[in-house]
Amino acid sequence: MTLPLPQVPLYNHSLSSIENWLSDLGCQQDLENLHYWTVDYSDNHSNWKARIILETKEVTVCYLGAAADGSDIRRSFQYSLSREDIENAIFSGP
Repeated sequence: MTLPLPQVPLYNHSLSSIENWLSDLGCQQDLENLHYWTVDYSDNHSNWKARIILETKEVTVCYLGAAADGSDIRRSFQYSLSREDIENAIFSGP
């Protein structure tokens, strides 16, 4: 499946294209809660785990245990943002 251009708002993507995009990024779909995805990210500068939730009006990212006190850090992004902007925001880390 071909994705729209990265600059296209996420609300112009079909659900299946969003799911393929997340899968291509290395995210794993929760088979019991299909709108939940997880990603374990590691590079030379950071290492984190997040839950991505495809909500009705926004994409919510919960960086698990990422705060200084060990709590989660939660961020939300409107579907009106481009896929490129949301990807950059998510993968910039907590």
